[in-house]
Amino acid sequence: MKLRFLPLLLLPLFSRAQTAQSNVDSLFIKKMSDEIMTNGTAYDLLYELTKKIGGRLAGSPQQQNAVIWGKKSLEAIGADKVFLQACKTPNWKRGGTDFAAIVGVNGVARMQPLAALALGNSLGSNGLIEAEVVAVASFDELDRRKEEVKGKIVYYHSVFDPTKIQTFKAYGESGAFRRSGASKAAKYGAVAVMIHSLSTAPDNEPHTGSMSYDEAYPKIPAVALGPDDAKMLYALAKKGTIKAQVQTYGFFLPDADENNVVAEIRGSEFPDQFITLGGHLDSWDVNEGAHDDGAGIVQTMEVLRVMKAVNYKPKRTIHFVLFANEENGVRGGNEYANQAKINKENHIFVLESDEGGFTPRSIGITASPTQLARFQTWNPLLKPYSSEITSGGGGTDIGPMLGVNKATILAGLIPDSQRYFDLHHAKTDVFENVNKRELHLGAVNMAAIIYLIDKYGVK
Repeated sequence: MKLRFLPLLLLPLFSRAQTAQSNVDSLFIKKMSDEIMTNGTAYDLLYELTKKIGGRLAGSPQQQNAVIWGKKSLEAIGADKVFLQACKTPNWKRGGTDFAAIVGVNGVARMQPLAALALGNSLGSNGLIEAEVVAVASFDELDRRKEEVKGKIVYYHSVFDPTKIQTFKAYGESGAFRRSGASKAAKYGAVAVMIHSLSTAPDNEPHTGSMSYDEAYPKIPAVALGPDDAKMLYALAKKGTIKAQVQTYGFFLPDADENNVVAEIRGSEFPDQFITLGGHLDSWDVNEGAHDDGAGIVQTMEVLRVMKAVNYKPKRTIHFVLFANEENGVRGGNEYANQAKINKENHIFVLESDEGGFTPRSIGITASPTQLARFQTWNPLLKPYSSEITSGGGGTDIGPMLGVNKATILAGLIPDSQRYFDLHHAKTDVFENVNKRELHLGAVNMAAIIYLIDKYGVK
């Protein structure tokens, strides 16, 4: 009879042990946070990356300089080792100053230049294109009006749904026009496409970004318009006939030789279990890539720095990765996964920061319900740092890791997103638009979740 009640008698002991362990974790995370918020170097590193190197389009000299800078910086921080992973990346060039203008309204000549940027990977127009505009708000409308499209410029009114508070959901929906709009219009004989920039900003800055062609159709030029100009054009087109001009210069050179930069701290107990965190070094050519993804790069480096600063000895091997090419190819992420597969590495957890350097809101984790419930018991440890663990997370660079180990858990730092698409892929994504405390607080959250995963594992 006494044995029947023994588990009940032990419950208070287990509870006290759990509380004591939670206190240990809380104190250690506080120690890392204090170090980052007091002595953190992420903001200074971001200045070096953005102001001394600048925009880092894949295949550019600046991107190659960023690799050299990243390797030297990680070595200076004190990684056990730093190595490069060679990969081939797309080598797209803008080639000139993109141009778009309204040149006629209802048959009356009118020269009104439009703020425009060619979409990444789009090809040049081979001279000035002039044609009437067919303005549509959806692919369904394009299909309904397909007989009108031949020889015309198609404009997609790709505005964000303002009712979606999670702006990445709105971006995902509107992004379809940027990604595949050119080929869908070319199918019906369009000679060029324009889109409303994928932006929430009340301004007129055009936002570039990656697109791709369907090889079955002609490769027509594609440009994004500044939000104000796009709305004006759409309003005019709804009332009458618009004629516009477009000229772009984009072209591809042969694939470039690039590198991922990988820093490592070797695990003391389970060195064959890998934890990875990272961001992407490349950016678009029109900006400094401060939020996208300079922030993720320097936060990753800061997690390494703080672990060395507080003399943390991880149980598992941790990789800190500066991925080579996310914006228009994901070649860096694919190569990292390929090397992990070749080397038969057991990657248990992969974290990406690629949503800007704003105030952290959560760590999104894609895991089984049982695993997620376990991770969420750590929420009290993250709450003091403006965060929690939520369902669903990952990133473009780390997605290929699911092909290495099906049990790999993907995660992403999720900052507040309300301002991100004001700057995303526009010339305004510069160092001056990053807040130091917000940037460093994101690094605190990344350090905390990596510490917890390293200490307790994923099962």
